[in-house]
Amino acid sequence: MSIPTFDPTGLEPRSATDDLRAESPLARTPDGTWVVLGHEEALAVVEDAERFSSAVSRFLQVPGGLDGAEHAALRAATDPFFGPAEMDRLAPVLRGVAAGLVEELLDGVDERGTEIDAVAALGAVFAVRAQTTWLGWPAELEPELLQWMSENHEASRSGDLSRTREVAERFDEIIRSLLAPRIAAGQDAPADPTTALLRLRLPLPDPDVPGSEERSLREEEIVSILRNWTGGDLGSIALCTGVLLAAVARAPELAERLRDGSEQEAAAIVDELLRIDDPFVSNRRVATCPVTLAGQALEEGDRVMVHWTSANRDERAFRSPDAFDPAANSTRNLVYGAGPHVCPGRPLATLELVTLLRVLLSAAQVRPAGTPGEREVAPVGGWAHAPVVLVPRR
Repeated sequence: MSIPTFDPTGLEPRSATDDLRAESPLARTPDGTWVVLGHEEALAVVEDAERFSSAVSRFLQVPGGLDGAEHAALRAATDPFFGPAEMDRLAPVLRGVAAGLVEELLDGVDERGTEIDAVAALGAVFAVRAQTTWLGWPAELEPELLQWMSENHEASRSGDLSRTREVAERFDEIIRSLLAPRIAAGQDAPADPTTALLRLRLPLPDPDVPGSEERSLREEEIVSILRNWTGGDLGSIALCTGVLLAAVARAPELAERLRDGSEQEAAAIVDELLRIDDPFVSNRRVATCPVTLAGQALEEGDRVMVHWTSANRDERAFRSPDAFDPAANSTRNLVYGAGPHVCPGRPLATLELVTLLRVLLSAAQVRPAGTPGEREVAPVGGWAHAPVVLVPRR
C-alpha cells in the first residue's frame, strides 16, 4: 500500500483528508510525521498509551502530556472537577450566563432580525463568560481574554512556534496573576475550582519529603491545568458554536428538537453535528518502540498525528459520513477522543453547548445569513466566521 503525502496547506480539514483517506488510512507529512486518517487506526493509537506516548510537547502539559501512573493519578484527582455534582451545580449558573448574552444580542431587534457572527459574537463571548464564572475569575477579564483568544487563534493558524510560545506565556501570566492573591489569602481564599486546585492533594510521593505518599500540585502544574481547561476550551467552544449554529440555521427541524426535546437528545444532536464537522482537528503522539500500524512499520521515536476530523468521517465506520444519524453513530463518535487520554472536559463542553443552544433557540429563530461564511484552514477546523440571522421569537 502506497502512503500518500499529507499537505493540508490552505485547505479546511475535511477537504484535506476525505480524498486521501480513500487511498489509505495513513498518510505522511513532508517532514515524516505519520498522519492517522482512519477510525480503526485512530483507536489503535490512542488506546495504546504504552506504545504511543502523549509526552510530545516541549512544554509542560498536565495531565494530557503525561503517561502511566502519573497521568492516571492526575486524572483521578482532576476529573471530579467535571463530575455530575459539579455539573449539576453549574447548570443553572450557565443558563443565567447564556440568557444574559442572548438578551444583549436581541436588545432592540425587531422581526427583521439581526445578523451576527456565531463564532465571535456568540461562541467566544459565551465561552469567556462561562469559564470565568465557573472558575471564579473576575468578569473584568473578559476584554483581555477575548483579545488573547484572537491572538492565540492567529498564532495557531500561522504555524510560527515562537509566536505560539509568546501567546501561551502571556496566558500563563494571566493565570499566575489570579493565583497569587489566592495563595496570599490562604484559608480565606474564595471557594471556587481555582482555589480547589491549589489545595488538591495527589496520591504521589513528594520528592522533597522522604517516605511521603502524597503531595500538593506544584504551581507550574496548576498553571498548566488551568491553561488546558481555559486556553484550549475558549477557542474550542467558539468554533463549536459556529459549527452548530451554521448547521441549525439550515435545518429548522433540528432547532425544534434542540429547543423542545430532552437535554439528552440535545447532547446527542450536538455530538453528531460536531462529528460531521469536527473542529477538534488532531492530537499528537510519539511511538515508544517499533510498531506496525495499518501494515506500516513505525520506528521508535516516529511522530504520529491522530486526525480526529478525518477519523470521524471514515466511511468504514460511518457509511455516509455527512448523514445525520446520532443513534447509529454515537458509539463510534470520536469528537472528544478515546482511550486513557479522552478529553476530561467533555461534560463541561457538552453542558455549555447544550445550554447555550437551548437558551438561544427559546428566545430566537436562527436563519441563514446573506453574508457568506468563511471556513477555517489547517491546522484549525470549523468556521472562522459563521454569519447567521437571529429573529426574536414573539
